Amino acid sequence: MTHADRALHHNKGALRPRELLQRRAMSAEGSNGNRPLLQSNGSQTRFNMAKGVEENGGERRKRVLVVGAGAAVASIANNGLLRGAVVPHNTLGSLLTVLRSPGMSCAHHLAAHPSKFDVTLVDAVDYCGGQAYSIPLDKSKTGASWLNQGVQGGAYIFHHTMTMFARNGYQADPVNLQVSFGKDEHFWTNVYPTKLLAKHANEVKRFFTMIKVVRMFEVLFALLPIKYLVKMWRFSEEFANIVALPMIALFLGTGNYAPEVPTMVLERLCTSPTYGMWYPPDKNSVASNLPPMVVFPNFSEFYDTWRKNLIKQGVKVRLSTEVTRVTRRDKNGVQVKIISRTPVKDGHNPDSAWVPNNVEGSKADPNAVETTEEYDEIVLCVLTDTAKRLLSQTITGLESKVLGSAKFANDITVTHQDTEYMKRHYENFYSEDLAVREINGQDASSRCDYGKENFKPMYLIRMYPKDLTKLEMCFDCTNYQAQFPPKVPFENHVFQTIFLNKERDSHLWTLDEIDESKIIRKDWWHQLCHSWTHYAFVVPWMWLLQGKRHTRWAASWTMVNAHEFACMSGIAAAVDLGADYPDDLERDKFAFLAFRLYYLLVYGRWYKRRATKVSKEGQGASWATGNEYGSVYAGPGVNSTEERRMWREEVKLGRSLQKM
Repeated sequence: MTHADRALHHNKGALRPRELLQRRAMSAEGSNGNRPLLQSNGSQTRFNMAKGVEENGGERRKRVLVVGAGAAVASIANNGLLRGAVVPHNTLGSLLTVLRSPGMSCAHHLAAHPSKFDVTLVDAVDYCGGQAYSIPLDKSKTGASWLNQGVQGGAYIFHHTMTMFARNGYQADPVNLQVSFGKDEHFWTNVYPTKLLAKHANEVKRFFTMIKVVRMFEVLFALLPIKYLVKMWRFSEEFANIVALPMIALFLGTGNYAPEVPTMVLERLCTSPTYGMWYPPDKNSVASNLPPMVVFPNFSEFYDTWRKNLIKQGVKVRLSTEVTRVTRRDKNGVQVKIISRTPVKDGHNPDSAWVPNNVEGSKADPNAVETTEEYDEIVLCVLTDTAKRLLSQTITGLESKVLGSAKFANDITVTHQDTEYMKRHYENFYSEDLAVREINGQDASSRCDYGKENFKPMYLIRMYPKDLTKLEMCFDCTNYQAQFPPKVPFENHVFQTIFLNKERDSHLWTLDEIDESKIIRKDWWHQLCHSWTHYAFVVPWMWLLQGKRHTRWAASWTMVNAHEFACMSGIAAAVDLGADYPDDLERDKFAFLAFRLYYLLVYGRWYKRRATKVSKEGQGASWATGNEYGSVYAGPGVNSTEERRMWREEVKLGRSLQKM
């Protein structure tokens, strides 16, 4: 750990590198079975013991409840650690601060002011992280002993996320993104040009022109659904469905709602020098760059370390504790009903009897007794439909309208090792038969030669032959995640295939083609859909809700489905309650700009400078690099120079194989 890394451990209770190494070594056989330091049994007793008024300089601390302990980009409807098992669980209930990324980051920044805030963080499940967690693997069959699930990686613009890694003694690894879209004659990739792109050479040029025009007149096109944009520019159905839509579907987790995504999202992914995944666009082959990305460390361990550090900072972390409803929000504060949940072995508690219409029909803990607790403020780090359910007794008409405008779909992720399924439906290897060495008059031999030796797709999409407007997504986790050996035989790869929108599109699914004996686990997700309506009726109006009736919302759905926005939303909630934005991040000009713009849009207020009014020099000033905006993060919490460093460290700990 570098000096800068250690400096980031500004909290007295942070784990030291040696302690961290010992902890990791002790968990070499998997840490998912570890019990949390604080149990949830007897929530009312614990609450009553902590309820006494605490005087600090004659002023009572503000009691804040954070509901939810993870990324809150989607809720996990169910999970199963056993091969082929599907075990329902709920990550939605919790108060004050949710134990997900927004909840954790909110609690973290409130805890920096112990004289001002008394923070309680709750979640219905028995682990922290929400959608972001790790699952155990058989390293003799896969090369690694764990796999990140739900959230796997991000971009160098994730300044807040990677700073939080550093504060807890972790770091991300670099990777250059490779994609594989379509199959056979419908295949294309960003690594080398293919016959599909040559077939649509004129449309490729038109796409380049369209992006430039949309950029110039962005305000006119901003909320126009992409499905109308491609019709306006007279793209063929094949080009629109196989080339244009997959460019955003996987990156944003939009799935089969990609046609409804607003045009500005596609345009910015191609034109933005800061967060443009496909920047700059290629007028000859749509996309020819290999986007520099990062892959995240073991999320279960990271979030558990963060949980322990929050406890050392004085945060009351209560797992297996579910908020069932909010019964009062008035001048006297917030009153909630809470139940204690029965923890299951893997921590993924099934949905309780208080959660209606869940995808698996789970009704766990039907005899749990509700208890009453009171707080001054509440931060809801849950999805909008969950927030509506919790607030049903006190919800306002405006809250109901805004929160009710969000759309959701139930998706299932199948983690497996069925290589025959992958070969049947995806292009996993370089194919000279599908490659072209010249496109639009440009020599592409060097790209083909590179692809021949180095094509290792990480993100894969296929369109259903019966309906090209519907798609199936997949990750080759072995190629993508950094804990795996660099060279693993294809039959030992681990894949995650995602089947989208159960209610509407399950008749197209080929889930039953996956060999049951090759399935590691299945996970249901209640996924937010990035429809244009989300940016017309939800995001622009959140500022009217934030802080009203002692209630704030923090989750990635307040902007874009990404872990960075989850972290940022939690910080924003803490700042709005009276916490300070961190000095080092204020000196990071890109992080500070991103936060100020988010805070302006979601809270309707412009955050004033504090640390940089005194000096712009100091820790954090050198973290923003790469362009005039400083979007490329170069601070602690990321290793930007050595791919698969994580694998080398895991080998030392005995958790990954040297070679397969």
